Amino acid sequence: MTLLEAQQKSSTSEILSTKQVQTIFTDSEKKEFKINYPIFRVYNYTDKSGEFFCVLTESNDSITNTKDTFNHSIKAIDLKVDKGKLVKVWELNDNIIKNEREENSIWFWTSYFDFMDFNGDGLIEPILVYGTSAMNGYDDGRIKFIIFYNGQKIAIRHQNGVLDNERQTQIDKAFYSLPQKLKDNIKSKMTLMEKQNKAIFTATW
Repeated sequence: MTLLEAQQKSSTSEILSTKQVQTIFTDSEKKEFKINYPIFRVYNYTDKSGEFFCVLTESNDSITNTKDTFNHSIKAIDLKVDKGKLVKVWELNDNIIKNEREENSIWFWTSYFDFMDFNGDGLIEPILVYGTSAMNGYDDGRIKFIIFYNGQKIAIRHQNGVLDNERQTQIDKAFYSLPQKLKDNIKSKMTLMEKQNKAIFTATW
């Protein structure tokens, strides 16, 4: 397995090219880490604790005539380089929900991602965001923020709805003890989503 050369010790991140992804994530690597869906994107990030690869995969279940891709499932896996080998640190899995809302696709919202050191301790705190669409598009889909901080997986879960009483925002208690800069970053993402008509968050969250 050929890995990228280690970067400087300062906290950095980049998106790998298709060629880099193919070189690092061979069929044997995919089999070992059960990467069964097509790889959508890979982030390579480095901090004082080492070098990591965050691998995003989406199931690509169907493609419409207008080239829109519909995914029923997604998976992200975070891998650390340890003595020249990859070791899994964490993973997340989710899928569409078939209920009265009839979700039709789930995907990573990478424009809201961040791989940054928010509190200046030399460690990157990844922020991943993904969502779903349903019968009314964004209006009745779900959104989830996943924050990885000091070994914790902290989530914000939001259900959009056409009517006010259908909307619900759930915040893990651990979110409120996060560094202020990190909390402000999440709040700014939520504000941007509202401006982009992708969400209406409950006023009391």
